[in-house]
Amino acid sequence: MKTTIQHFAGSTILAGALALATMGTAAAADTYALDPGHTEVRFEYLHLGISTQSGEFDKASGTLVFDKTDVAKSKLDVEVDVASVSTGVPALDKHLKSKDFFEVETHPKMTFTSTNIVRTGVDQGRVTGDLTMKGITKPVTLDVTFNFEGTHPLSPYIKHYKDAHYTGFSARGSLLRSDWGIKFAAPLTSDRIDLVLEVEFRKQ
Repeated sequence: MKTTIQHFAGSTILAGALALATMGTAAAADTYALDPGHTEVRFEYLHLGISTQSGEFDKASGTLVFDKTDVAKSKLDVEVDVASVSTGVPALDKHLKSKDFFEVETHPKMTFTSTNIVRTGVDQGRVTGDLTMKGITKPVTLDVTFNFEGTHPLSPYIKHYKDAHYTGFSARGSLLRSDWGIKFAAPLTSDRIDLVLEVEFRKQ
């Protein structure tokens, strides 16, 4: 009888420990939604060897499943409205939307889905993912700096941020636009495009 009780107690303790471990694993990953009002998706390029010019996409959405205890288990999905491209030059914006460049009528969305996330330093990481643009999918790697994670600093002052939990990142990368079939004026206007991303996410 004593052995049976001990076995039952041991099994109960083991089951409890496994349940707690499972709960801990599940709780480690939090889901965040991209804050579009505080996200910048910018690109830079060398214009005819004369100067470096830039533009951005004004509309983006996305989800981050962030496991800060094991970043390799994190997952990032972002969608960009290509028609929101903005350079500050209306004629150029119109040209970028045409068949020479993004061809937005046929390919209105650009997506990025992470395939590998690694920590490279205390506040540094590297995200590799599949970028789909103009119907072509190829890998892109971003070097990421972790900026913040916690209650939003404006939580005590602005109702919109009350008890809101945020995380934020800066990311840099580059690609060859010709890999996605965007070859107009290359290489006079550089084939290489530098990506500059500033992103904030709100915990759901």
